[in-house]
Amino acid sequence: GAAGVGLYRTEFLFLQRNELPDEEEQFRAYRDVVLGMTGRTVTIRTLDLGADKADRSGLVLEGEPNPALGLRGVRLSLARDALFRTQLRAIVRASGYGPVRVLVPMVSAREEVLAVRRMLRMVLADTRREGHEVADVIPLGAMIEVPAAAIALPSFVGAVDFLSIGTNDLIQYLLAADRNNEALGEIYTPLHPALIRLLHGVIRTAQKRGKPIAVCGEMAGDAMYAPLLLALGLGEFSLHPNTLLELRRAIRNCDLSALRARAPALLRARTRKGIEDWLKGN
Repeated sequence: GAAGVGLYRTEFLFLQRNELPDEEEQFRAYRDVVLGMTGRTVTIRTLDLGADKADRSGLVLEGEPNPALGLRGVRLSLARDALFRTQLRAIVRASGYGPVRVLVPMVSAREEVLAVRRMLRMVLADTRREGHEVADVIPLGAMIEVPAAAIALPSFVGAVDFLSIGTNDLIQYLLAADRNNEALGEIYTPLHPALIRLLHGVIRTAQKRGKPIAVCGEMAGDAMYAPLLLALGLGEFSLHPNTLLELRRAIRNCDLSALRARAPALLRARTRKGIEDWLKGN
């Protein structure tokens, strides 16, 4: 019952192997997903290796002192020009079989978005000249999971076609709390006032510019947070299929106009308990 694939994780094609997947292998994988969705949009996230996703191909740097802040996401793609071009060619070829969007992870600056857009435009022209049937336009989106991207969004929102907020990393970087560290379980939380205000600002910026925006990550798939995200103005959730029905029920039980009317009270909350109390009031 989903409207499409909100985030297809391409790095799984690269894991647990000693060689990189070539263009043909990637193309077949992306094409099969597009065909399987029978006309519904597939959002393909470009390679997001690094941090907690290491490979055996030598692509990810070994011994990085802080891989979560290292060469990962769009940084890795732009540093490996041939690799990135191969992936974009496979995605572009798959666009001939149904609607596809390209989502770029770990964006932190306008320059990165512009560099990806230039390469995507060139790849589209090249594949078209080679005789492949491809989409006329492939929407390009940015993941907002670095605080710098959230703060600087007004400066580059015009350069993207859509946005997706990656809450897992955004919380981690915003609160300086490793999400895999059990000792920080009370600190790593979506119920921090700073995160709520940051989400509100990002969603408002997207809406003002007419850009579709989704939230992905564990927060999007947790029914408990649905009233909060709806109050902030969110209209699109990207989540694991296993939680789809539960979230659908939670959204159906919400009074959207009442939630939006209570949004100012949510934004005024100064503590985690204040946000929890707001949620209990629904």
